[in-house]
Amino acid sequence: MWEERLVFRGKMSIRRALAMIGKLINDVLSLLTFSILDVLDLVLCYVYKVIDFFIEAEWKPCYCSSPKEAINGTGKILVSEKGESKKIVCLTSTKIQLEEISDTLYTRPSLVAEVSKTTVKELKRLKINDATTVVTSINKSTVRSTFTVNNTIVEMLQEKIGAHKSHPIPRWSDCDCDTCNSWSNSCKDTLFVHTDGPKDNVGDDVLFIHGFISSSAFWTETVFPNFSKSTKSAYRLFAIDLLGFGRSPKPHDSLYTVKEHLDMIEGSVLEAHKVKSFHIVAHSLGCILALALAVKYPNFVKSLTLLAPPYFPTPKGEQATQYMMRKVAPRRVWPLIAFGASLACWYEHVSRTICLLICKNHRIWEFLTKLITRNRIKTYLIKGFCCHTHNAAWHTLHNIICGTAGKIEGYLDTVQNRLSCSVHIFHGQDDELIPVECSSNVKTKVPRANVKVVEKKDHITIVVGRQEAFARELEEIWRTSKLKG
Repeated sequence: MWEERLVFRGKMSIRRALAMIGKLINDVLSLLTFSILDVLDLVLCYVYKVIDFFIEAEWKPCYCSSPKEAINGTGKILVSEKGESKKIVCLTSTKIQLEEISDTLYTRPSLVAEVSKTTVKELKRLKINDATTVVTSINKSTVRSTFTVNNTIVEMLQEKIGAHKSHPIPRWSDCDCDTCNSWSNSCKDTLFVHTDGPKDNVGDDVLFIHGFISSSAFWTETVFPNFSKSTKSAYRLFAIDLLGFGRSPKPHDSLYTVKEHLDMIEGSVLEAHKVKSFHIVAHSLGCILALALAVKYPNFVKSLTLLAPPYFPTPKGEQATQYMMRKVAPRRVWPLIAFGASLACWYEHVSRTICLLICKNHRIWEFLTKLITRNRIKTYLIKGFCCHTHNAAWHTLHNIICGTAGKIEGYLDTVQNRLSCSVHIFHGQDDELIPVECSSNVKTKVPRANVKVVEKKDHITIVVGRQEAFARELEEIWRTSKLKG
């Protein structure tokens, strides 16, 4: 018996040693890789400025620019600050528009600077602990009443109010295929909505919201074909392409804030199809928009189904937006999905290059996927992955995922206290992008939420590969909701 215990302890010791070695290798490789990327992103900034100037006869604004003060006046931009979010007020001749901009767009310290800052903070903490008295003073007279805003935000908002000429559609670095640009030929400024079920509003309505860099195909090619005939005859199913993705509009002057996304969903689905009450099914980034929509319409939501909701409670003393950015994009080379998220979130020009290579050549990627996997669903998912612009992906990532980090807790409090609908959460046990702890965090805020962790499934396979089972689960949720209602 003691021999078996000795062997077991020996194996555990070896595993722990290998894990420590693996973590050390990952840390070293990550430091080297992302230090190089810091330099590369700066170089690409100037490269793209030159290319943009020669092709489009003007510089494309980027967030490497130093901030400048906004000016008060008609048609100008006013800047105010409350808590952790920048609020930009854009004045037009007809209305005042309030938009919330995440500071992660223009405050992304290099990895070396962040490591150095962490080291200095730790040394200061140790020094303070050793000291007997610490005296701090704040000179209130030095606080300024004016704020600054990044050049890019100012320029983009000026485009919105007509101060600058509009860019050609599509831009040279965006995909020019018919699918991506079908919206530019339409006179309607609405989202692409895939509708299934009865034409008339004879039953319940269901709104499906996809995640980051995806499209309505995430639902229509997986879950929709697996719904029963009775479900399709009783429910109107709406799967949307979010603003900037799939076949929906991709305006160059949009900052892709929560307000802009919600306005488009309301106009394209709720108002256009006269939806009075509805169920919501959302994945990943879509969960944030689903919560914001539920908070706005607390008496109209019949059920709320969230898949892999990105909720990381902010520790005391941390800035919510920056903390969220470090959690979803930890700047590690492994796992690969975290590496991809880090490239998309931290490096504006590197991510633009990747977007250029993928989206401009999406037909090749679709063909290779179809040839290698011979899987129709995966081919459609790749097509949805490629149909977006860098401007849309970059701003949506920062203004939705990072920018709402300080608001999600309030959203969840409202869901718990003001909404009476059922809340269901699904999460893949092997999800390396949004860990299972996020769903546990939601459960803490909304105790009535029903959380299901699916074994051996990750961020994508929580739906893809188990679409038939998920369709049955959704039908049961809606049926139960109808009985309770």
